[in-house]
Amino acid sequence: MAIYHLEAKIISRGTGRSAVAAAAYQSGGTLYNDYDGITHDYAKKGGVLYSEILLPDSAPAEWADRQTFWNAVEEAEKTKDSRLARQLIVALPTELTMQEWLPMLREFVREQCVAKGMCADFAVHDTDGHNPHAHILLTVRPLDDNGKWQAKTQKEYLCRRGEEEQGFTSTEFPQAKAEGWEKLYKYCDESGTAGWYTPTEAALHPTWERTSKQPKATKFGRQNPVCEAWNSEAQILVWREA
Repeated sequence: MAIYHLEAKIISRGTGRSAVAAAAYQSGGTLYNDYDGITHDYAKKGGVLYSEILLPDSAPAEWADRQTFWNAVEEAEKTKDSRLARQLIVALPTELTMQEWLPMLREFVREQCVAKGMCADFAVHDTDGHNPHAHILLTVRPLDDNGKWQAKTQKEYLCRRGEEEQGFTSTEFPQAKAEGWEKLYKYCDESGTAGWYTPTEAALHPTWERTSKQPKATKFGRQNPVCEAWNSEAQILVWREA
């Protein structure tokens, strides 16, 4: 009987990794990364028994091609520390065959990942005949109904009303403003001490000088609700129990 194992990790440029390289490794193929101009060649890698891409209905049909798909993922991310993909590694029962593994894997990936909007690329590995397992690469950025990438996070501005403070996105702020909330800006007082205040608060001190053009934003912004669900501890538990 195989020992149960599920590992979940993030593929990030911040740790020197790329989604194209991860896809080439797990599929045992050769893929070119348009982002950095590097070709990742794992054609001679042994132990890759099978690979397949599963996409939600809204994904472009051309993403069935692995290189096109993962380069589209790389292109959507602009920063040097971007999160590119999430990867699951799951053990497969040694008592079963490939013909039995594949239906189980497809059902798991379709129900737990693709049905929730993720694009998935999975492969079956077994390097020594005694350790069958699956690598599953998943997108971290949601798609809209037209197959276009959505934002992972929205900028959220920290606002104040009396003694209360709360974050609002740009789409939420007009209503919040009507309810008395104001954005915070950096001001400098006569002594040179800086602080974050609303325009109404600063108006009580005519000598204060505003030193920032941009309002104060919350530290991490607002997660896209889809991304928040994907990255939650609850989702990890769902994967582990499936």
